[in-house]
Order: sequence, then C-alpha cells, then structure tokens
Amino acid sequence: MNANEHTASHQDDRATDLDVGRATRQKGHDVLPEFVEATATRFGIPGVAVGVWADGREAFSCHGVTSLDNPLPVDRDTLFELGSVTKTYTATALMRLVADGRVALDAPVRRYVPELVLADERATAEVTVSHLLNHTSGLDWAILADTGEGDDALAAHVARMAELNLIAPPGVRPSYSQAGYNLAGRVIEKVTGLTYERAVASLVLEPLGLSHSFYNNGDVMTRRFAVGHNLDEDGTLAVARLWKRWRANNPGGGLMSSVADQIRWARFHLGDGRGEGDARVLPAEVLHRMRQPTVELRGTTLGDAFGICWFLRDVDGVRTVGHGGSAHGQFAELLIVPERDFAVVSLTNAGPNGIPFNQTVVRWALEHYLGVVERDPEPSPYDPARAAEVAGRYDNDAMTLVIAAGPAGMTLTVGIKPEIRAASDSEMPPDYALAAMGLLPGDGDEYIITEGGLQGQRGFFTRDEGGAITGIDLAGRVSTRVAPA
Repeated sequence: MNANEHTASHQDDRATDLDVGRATRQKGHDVLPEFVEATATRFGIPGVAVGVWADGREAFSCHGVTSLDNPLPVDRDTLFELGSVTKTYTATALMRLVADGRVALDAPVRRYVPELVLADERATAEVTVSHLLNHTSGLDWAILADTGEGDDALAAHVARMAELNLIAPPGVRPSYSQAGYNLAGRVIEKVTGLTYERAVASLVLEPLGLSHSFYNNGDVMTRRFAVGHNLDEDGTLAVARLWKRWRANNPGGGLMSSVADQIRWARFHLGDGRGEGDARVLPAEVLHRMRQPTVELRGTTLGDAFGICWFLRDVDGVRTVGHGGSAHGQFAELLIVPERDFAVVSLTNAGPNGIPFNQTVVRWALEHYLGVVERDPEPSPYDPARAAEVAGRYDNDAMTLVIAAGPAGMTLTVGIKPEIRAASDSEMPPDYALAAMGLLPGDGDEYIITEGGLQGQRGFFTRDEGGAITGIDLAGRVSTRVAPA
C-alpha cells in the first residue's frame, strides 16, 4: 500500500468511526425518553427533567409532575432548585471579575471583605479567594442561621463567621464548605457594589441568555416550578415544606433553574467563553482554567481533584467535569466531557432516591452516548477487626454519622443532630436509614456505601500521627470522631 492509499484508508476508517459514533449518539437520543420514564418509575420520583448535549444536538426528556399535592407536568422550562450546582455560577462570576483585574485569586479575602473575622486571626489573615473556590479555606460546612431576606442578608451572614469551626489552616486540605462559597458571594458584592443576585445576573445569567434561572422567590412563583419531596414517617413521599433556604445561602446553593438553561450553561463551559450574540463573557483561557486541577481529592465518589469549583473525575480513561447539588428534597447533577463535547443534566424532586436516580442517568448517558463505562469498586471481604477500628460516632457542625461493626458486616447511619432539628423553625429532611458499607482494598482507610440513598458514595478515614482514627470524609465533608464504638 502506497502513502496515498494508506492516508485514504486511514481517512475512511476515521469516517467510519465518526459515523458509528454519530449513530450511537442518535440511538441514545431515540431511547432517552423510554429510559428516563422507566428509571423514574423504578426509583419512585414524582418529577424529573433530563437533558443531553451530544453530536451538536440537544435532547430533553421530562417525566412526571412538579408536586404530588398540586401536580403540573414537568417540562424543559420547569424550575428546579439546583442546590450546590449554584456554586458553579458563583465561581464563574468571580472569574469574570478576575479576568477584568478586579479580583486576584491569590489575594487574601480581607482585601475585599476587610470586616471578615474567623475563629482564628491567622486564618482570617491568610485565607484567599482561591481557598474559597477550591474548598481549602479550612472553614467547616455551614452556618445554619437565617439572617433575613433583606439586601444585608449576606453581610449579616459573614458577620457570624467567627462562630464557625475551623477544621484546618487555610490551604492544608480540601473539605467541602457551603460557608466558603457564601463568603465568596460577599466578595462579589463588595467588589461590584451590587447585591450578589444582581451581580450574578449581570455577569453571567443575562450575557448567556439564561432566561429561566432565578434566585428570588418572586421571580419563581410566577412560573412553573418543582417542589421537593421526602419520605414521611410511614415511608410515603410527602411535599417538603421547607421549599428554599434563606437568602444568605444563595451563593452556595440558592439558584432555581430549568433543564434547558442547564444544558445552555453546560454548553458555555464546553465552549470558548462566548455568550449570546457571540459576545465575549470570559476569555477562553480563563474558562478552561476552571477545569484544571488545583488540589487532589482522595477516595471520594465526587472526583479525583477540584478545579476552580468543578469536581474533576476520570471515568474509564476519560476526564469528566461536574457538580451535583441537593436542597430540600430536590437533587441536581451536571456533568460535561470536554474532549467529547458532551454534557448531561439530571434534575429530580424527591429524596432519598434523587441521588441514585441522577447517578444512574449520568452513567447510562456516558455509556450509551460515549461508550464510557463506570463501575463501583468492590469492597474487601469483611474483616471484623478492621471494622471495629473505625466504628464509632462522628460529628460535623450539623450531622452525626454512626458506624457499627457487627458480626457479619458494617453499617452506617447519617442524621441531622437533634439540637439542630429542635432549633429549626421549619421541616428538615429525614435521616438516612441504616445502610451497609464496606472497606475497600488497600490501606483499609477507604470505604464504599453499598445500599440506600447514599449507595455508591465513597470516602475515607483520617488518622493522627499516632495512627488513631480521628475523622471521616463523606461527600467531601469531614466529620470528627467523638466516640469509638
């Protein structure tokens, strides 16, 4: 075969591969509605909205109703609460300010929020904007306090940050922090002179034409929106009466949006930084910088590393970029695959099965559109001695985790602290039921949950210098061991 023949043959093979890939993606579009309906029925979810971007085309499949009490059909414009997917908007808005030279990632937060006071003065002086964006600030998870719905809500929230525990000095280790992102929202307010919500609208939502994305209840209530559902005491789904948390939580988890807007958001992050009418929103290099690793993550389902906000995860040899969210019986998942120009979004309105539903949708989409297969690791054979070493009670600022080591296996329960429930003036989600878990092969400090609403979640135990178990990481958050079994 001469050179020309070889080149032609190679081009023919490539064209064949492209045709096969295109046909596979088209088949995914064709069977998506059937899959979504069957999966929502299997998991008992009242309403779901799924979107896929593949082969230059959008595909949507919506099933069920917005509410069991007042049902309306879910469509591609129905608003769902995104929970922590909101953080990707906060981070992108801040990166616009970085690109404009108005914020420096390595600058101390106090440059922009001089009134900031944390539990430790050294940490207050050293924490940077970058630490907030990749969850290495050392701040514990959240401040569970309602500071009202006025324009001063976020300022009042930040004024209480000295009450928050510090789990490590800034920059030492990652630990997922809602409080850190709410503080980032205050940076945006101080730099722009606008409220957080108005600033994000002008910096991100409006330039990208995201016309079905809102923070304010008044904007949401005039449109079709979903409400969350949780299991009541007899195990049946009921509407979650806390619909949305207080305004100061908006930077970390307060955006309401539709599946159509979320696919548009994903396409922006797959692109070159341009928005509506080809207008430049972010320089391409800044947008792509958000997907570069900043700190490694260990033993978690969430990812292998944090970028700037994004969880970065390799699946079957392919790099994925994503973020999930949960809020009051609503769950969201957004995943993009830049090298394949692919995105999938899944929104649901019921717990505890919203998380496994979204995970199932994402895995199915990766396999059926891209041929990328994700499998959970298998736990090691049960070792009672290893299990007894890690068994005990672990606490963070809002939740308690209890690990028990029985004769045949380990179990985990996760629940909101009783004092937090007692202090709340609104309904809170139920605790996660007792579920099996197992230790993974290796050093014995990594684990996987094998059933229930947290099925497939992985994490790890931490030790002190003497080798004693001191904490557990679950869903990117650290909890401290307060009592052995």
